[in-house]
Amino acid sequence: MSSTTTAAVGNDLSTPTLDTESSNLLQTISSHGGYAYVRMSTLAASGDFRAAEAAREMAWEQLHSGPWHSVLPVWRDAYSMACLLVAKFHYRNGEFKEMLRVLDLALIMGGVLLRKDLESAIEIVTAKSREKDSEGFEKGPKCEFVDEGAEFDKEEVLHVLPVKSLSSKIVVKKSGLSLEGFLREHFLSGSPVIISDCMAHWPARTKWNDMDYLKRVAGDRTVPVEVGKNYLCQEWKQELITFSQFLERIHSNNSSSAVATYLAQHQLFDQIDELRKDICIPDYCCAGGGELRSLNAWFGPAGTVTPLHHDPHHNILAQVVGKKYIRLYPASVSEELYPYNETMLCNSSQVDLDNIDHGQFPKVQDLEFLDCILEEGEMLYIPPKWWHYVRSLTISFSVSFWWSNSESSDAS
Repeated sequence: MSSTTTAAVGNDLSTPTLDTESSNLLQTISSHGGYAYVRMSTLAASGDFRAAEAAREMAWEQLHSGPWHSVLPVWRDAYSMACLLVAKFHYRNGEFKEMLRVLDLALIMGGVLLRKDLESAIEIVTAKSREKDSEGFEKGPKCEFVDEGAEFDKEEVLHVLPVKSLSSKIVVKKSGLSLEGFLREHFLSGSPVIISDCMAHWPARTKWNDMDYLKRVAGDRTVPVEVGKNYLCQEWKQELITFSQFLERIHSNNSSSAVATYLAQHQLFDQIDELRKDICIPDYCCAGGGELRSLNAWFGPAGTVTPLHHDPHHNILAQVVGKKYIRLYPASVSEELYPYNETMLCNSSQVDLDNIDHGQFPKVQDLEFLDCILEEGEMLYIPPKWWHYVRSLTISFSVSFWWSNSESSDAS
């Protein structure tokens, strides 16, 4: 057996990177005061399951000891290490769902040092789990999130949108825009555009509107979701739940009493390779000669809102399932949109477009903006620093592609 790949060996799980790096990692953890963690992980490596769980708890506490950006990278690697130790015990016992949850938490919260071991272990346990689940499985009729033939009442939609929506300048729409045309007419001038007829070849266009497909591919995977109106509200919180639980929440969100659950700005495609294979990086992301910075999923029920904010990179928002309303303001009117003063929120506006306080924010009322309804199979280009507000009009699954041009790539 090759020592460079993770594999199942008999009833055990091989973790070559962990085996190679554990001594150095434990020394680094000790140098940062993690003596109890080192003691527990050493016991865990000798076969003590309780010690493995204790080590994982210790690392988890360190990850939540302050703001995320202040957490030492070594503790993220320590968390991955402890998760792998716990996963080994679950694997031996045939507890595949428990093992998968632990490994997903390591992917989401852990560091990069042991990522190859985590990904290889997930590949193994996913195959084992599907073998088990496929016994006696019979595929039923397709359960669609969004009825593609359903009537769409624009007048009814206007009642839930911010005032003045769809009454002024609509984002220009172009069919099958060439890369040269995109570069010349929109990228260089920094002007938004909707691009249609450019996603028909994506497998996601048919697969992601099928709840059974998503359950089969990702149902047992653990994902971070947002619960509440949006990240600027006090009652907003984050949870870690399985993808199946998330799908059930979406399905039952027709009730007005249900609190919206949103899988927002999550790097789902780094976590679940099968879903990554369902999409393609648009050629437009090559414009400027930079590099792809982030590939994120946005999946939730009708009514989910991303409040007015701006991002530092070029952005293509690809609408795979459902429809979204999007309003855009240019960077030139930033001061009139009253950004928050706090560093963590300085790219977000204090203005709630759904309930504008004109007394507190008088400059907003007369500002010009662009807006649109982004339909299934369309992409919207949002230039850097353009303010945007987004509301899902149906169950919606979108993908955002952030990229930088070569100048900003060098600067960062």
